[in-house]
Amino acid sequence: MNPESGSKPSKALNGVHGVHLVSHLPFSFQEINQNGDFSESTSGASGIGSNRRLIVQKVWHQRPDCLRPIRCCHNGDKSIAETIANVLTSLPFIALGLQAPRKNVNCRIYANSLIGVGVASSFYHASRGRLRKYLRWADYTMIATATVCLSRALRNENPKLLMAASAFVLPIQPLMVSAVHTGMMEVVFAKRAFEDPDLRMAHNVHKMSSLLGGALFIADDLLPQTPFLHAGWHLAAALGVGTCNKLLH
Repeated sequence: MNPESGSKPSKALNGVHGVHLVSHLPFSFQEINQNGDFSESTSGASGIGSNRRLIVQKVWHQRPDCLRPIRCCHNGDKSIAETIANVLTSLPFIALGLQAPRKNVNCRIYANSLIGVGVASSFYHASRGRLRKYLRWADYTMIATATVCLSRALRNENPKLLMAASAFVLPIQPLMVSAVHTGMMEVVFAKRAFEDPDLRMAHNVHKMSSLLGGALFIADDLLPQTPFLHAGWHLAAALGVGTCNKLLH
């Protein structure tokens, strides 16, 4: 007689008057030790453990997008001409990094991060095959790193908790980190342009380039078959970065 036979009703008792058979017991198995204490059987404990694991897995799979790694599913360049255009339009970021002010440590780090943006973007667009998705991640991550470095260069009093959280989230969701620190930079730029008339022209150019760059970035995602949209976004972003460098002088 195996353990499973105890849980299955015997067919020999079917139809006997006064006998009611159930398919399972409504209580958990318990055993009594020598002290008279009750304890649940191993099967009950393992069932509770498995339920807890299922709950944890369900919560993990339903976590918000901000806690999920980025999906490196960029459509890529459709032709050699588009690849050449995207690589060439990545080079202005290297030039901007070389020309950026380096008056202190934070400014030097930001300038080097701009060079990193241009290098990562160039390598990504020139790549092919399985390596491409990793370079796409490196491209996004380098952009987010540059926004964090710019935020630090503009404001030395950034909260330590924010910077620590940005460093933790950056490899997982660099786009969110870029959005947060870009927003902080926009606030600083608007305040300084309001106080300094010499920055107002640069701020106006920055606003127009930001709007154009955002529109091209969205269009590149919605219209993947349209060529050279990504290259246009590179140029608009480079123009916006160039105006940001004026804040560091």
